[in-house]
Amino acid sequence: MLKVLDAQFSRPFLVLALVEFCSLIISFYFGVMISWVNTPNIIELLTEYFLQATSFAAIIAVSLFIMGLYEGLLTETFSSILVRLGLAFCLGFAVLSAYFYVFPELSTWRSVTASALVIGFLVIATLHLVFMNLIDLSAFKKRCIVIGTGRQAACIQDLEGIGLAYGFTCLGFVVDGDQKPEVLPESIVEKTGSLLALVETLKADEIVMAIEDRRNHLMMDELAECGFRGVPVIDYAKFWERETKRTDLDALTRNWILMAGSLPGGRFHHLAMRIFDLSVSIATLTFLLPVIVGAALAVKLGSAGPIFYRQDRVGLRGQPFELLKFRSMEINAESDGVPQWSQENDNRVTMIGAFLRKSRIDELPQILNVLKGQMKFVGPRPERPYFVEQLAKEIPFYMQRFQVKPGITGWAQLNYPYGASVRDARTKLEYDLFYIKNYSLLLDLMIVIQTIRVVFWPIKMVDADANS
Repeated sequence: MLKVLDAQFSRPFLVLALVEFCSLIISFYFGVMISWVNTPNIIELLTEYFLQATSFAAIIAVSLFIMGLYEGLLTETFSSILVRLGLAFCLGFAVLSAYFYVFPELSTWRSVTASALVIGFLVIATLHLVFMNLIDLSAFKKRCIVIGTGRQAACIQDLEGIGLAYGFTCLGFVVDGDQKPEVLPESIVEKTGSLLALVETLKADEIVMAIEDRRNHLMMDELAECGFRGVPVIDYAKFWERETKRTDLDALTRNWILMAGSLPGGRFHHLAMRIFDLSVSIATLTFLLPVIVGAALAVKLGSAGPIFYRQDRVGLRGQPFELLKFRSMEINAESDGVPQWSQENDNRVTMIGAFLRKSRIDELPQILNVLKGQMKFVGPRPERPYFVEQLAKEIPFYMQRFQVKPGITGWAQLNYPYGASVRDARTKLEYDLFYIKNYSLLLDLMIVIQTIRVVFWPIKMVDADANS
């Protein structure tokens, strides 16, 4: 669980989330005190409303997470943050209403909930404002020394330079062996004594090994000494995954999949995943049935052609299956018979189809593919056989993404927009392989929750490809 959480949050936002969770509990208690006519006994207040307060805080905190308010790439204006907060509290109120209906023994007066929501909104907005403008994020960052000055070291420097990594500060790069320096000369630090002495001088928290060829590595004994002294030594590949939430294809070895920690396997694991997929699919189908019916009518009335679009896709271990979607394009969109990349602003898309694609409603019929066992609810997007054959020739490790069932939503879909090129496919593969390496039920749950956020705020293209 900690591994998954570490994959999702950098330390500053974990601290913010914990502080705001406690603040929401306090906000609920203030709501109770405001609603009481007489001043309540504090001990009685704490004990009587503890479950209600923690439930309130947990539901609102999850709603904040769904709306992307604990993202490591939080670069928006405060006004947009307020919009997200408003939607998060509206969502939280809806969930609270259902929660209190199911568990009436935990329900409270409406005035308590209303007061707690208002107080909580003001407190969370204030905390976010303070966090964005007054808190020095560098105090939360890991202070790293990088061993190596080659391509991998340059990737780390580029990542820090474009401001996408809140989790670390690079103190400098140490030359090791005869690597040709690819980092800025002024960022190279001279090691006049031992590596441990340099670590202590720079007050480093961590050492990153960024050396492609380790056959001539000269510092193994010194790195071991640092490790025994309590300074973590981390491999570049793990460091890159921690900071970018994706793999670096160029850093993967042939046996990477054997070294991954949470690969899909085992009957119990598959059973748990299947139960999860069925539960989420049935709940989604039930809850969104009016939307599905409305979408079907809109497609039928909006343009000539069938309601559903059926297309061959590649599934688990390369097995083909027929994907089902609401039709979002004009019929005969590929009249020349040559498959084309699906793009974000595709001129083949109908007016109704554009809305269905943007809101992801066009994907909902794939729930039937999940119920049949052809797909998971969460997984890599299923690709067409024509493109699979093409991409497998151009992108290393591409076929590894078919070690798990494809999904309606997934890690790549949360972090990258529509792909329309080999370069996009490569980047999405890096996210897919990260998902496979961290495969777990908890990660699937977190992806499902965050998918709601993507519907409101579609992914925008961000050029973070320091390693491309």
